[in-house]
Amino acid sequence: MTDFYKTRRLPPYVFEEVNRLKAKLRNKGVDIIDFGMGNPDLPVPPHIIDKLCESARAPRTNRYSASRGIPGLRKAMAGYYDRRFGVKLNPDTQVVATLGSKEGFANLAQAITAPGDVVIAPNPSYPIHAFGFIMAGGVIRHIEAHSPEQYLSGIGRAVRHSVPPPIAMILCYPANPTAQVVDLDFYKDAIALAKKHEMFVLSDMAYSEVYFDDASPPPSALQVEGATDVCVEVNTLSKTYSMAGFRVGFALGNERLIAALARVKSYLDYGAYTPIQVAAAAALNGPQDCVKEMRQTYKHRRDVLCETFTKAGWHIPAPNASMFCWAPLPEQFKHLGSVEFSKRLMEQAEIAVAPGAGFGEYGDGFIRIGLVENEQRIRQAARNLKKFLSSNSAVAAE
Repeated sequence: MTDFYKTRRLPPYVFEEVNRLKAKLRNKGVDIIDFGMGNPDLPVPPHIIDKLCESARAPRTNRYSASRGIPGLRKAMAGYYDRRFGVKLNPDTQVVATLGSKEGFANLAQAITAPGDVVIAPNPSYPIHAFGFIMAGGVIRHIEAHSPEQYLSGIGRAVRHSVPPPIAMILCYPANPTAQVVDLDFYKDAIALAKKHEMFVLSDMAYSEVYFDDASPPPSALQVEGATDVCVEVNTLSKTYSMAGFRVGFALGNERLIAALARVKSYLDYGAYTPIQVAAAAALNGPQDCVKEMRQTYKHRRDVLCETFTKAGWHIPAPNASMFCWAPLPEQFKHLGSVEFSKRLMEQAEIAVAPGAGFGEYGDGFIRIGLVENEQRIRQAARNLKKFLSSNSAVAAE
């Protein structure tokens, strides 16, 4: 059977190979400790659920909603950016509610990409950053991004050698999967570079509230003076309020890009269920103690995981932000690559992780570990890991 044009442009999904093995083992009764997906396990704060239920019982909320988001939600989103970043946005022309940040990014790609358009993307990075544009008919210019500085310096070289010139560059900080963070000076340089080369900046900030220690809260690209001339930022409630299944995100910034996204969405959806949008507005406008508690929980898990895994024999660098650790493969397994190592770890240690190859070719020497299991499960995983590493001490001789 011949594949369709768009599916032919998509390589086999790396994570699917690991997920099939996970399903197979679970069907056999194996208790897999799953760090593979960034799927929050924390409960949604009660006041958000209360608002959801209250709204769901109200008459007429079962009707079609608004594809660009109900006015109250867009105002709440603009209010969050004003409070958090000091960025003032018009909720009618500079804000669109999306069905999660992933949908927002994908439909933004559909809205602005012509066949053959070049887009610059970091590698490794979250798959939708590249494949949203590939599915839209674009061409991705991958830039190695093991540090923000490496990525930014590579953009300048890529622009000089790209025909046609790139239409956009993608940013993602705190980064998924690498957990890297940047300061406002980085964004100033990125916006200046984009303006110099007449590119848009598409910033993914899904982890804006997941930061640790005494680190300053991650800044927004929109804080740069004049950023809205070229920039749209995508954010989400999935991680901040553990609302991943609600599918509520938002895009903010440049009016031209927001209008294009809103127009595409008007043909594709009627927006999220209205009570979900009402609950999302309550999350943004309501008490934020739950966000501090979320940070504390992930920080504690980070500390336990990094300490116990390192003691078990696999050094895990401690991230300053995001809900992930990004770790080089243990030395004796580097020759296997991230996919084969992930499969062995699951089969022999009952631990699931995300192979770095799933985030791009430059991620293959790494593993992403989600902070989505409780302390007890993390410590059990560390015990399993220690046995696994001990029994495979001679694997390098294979």
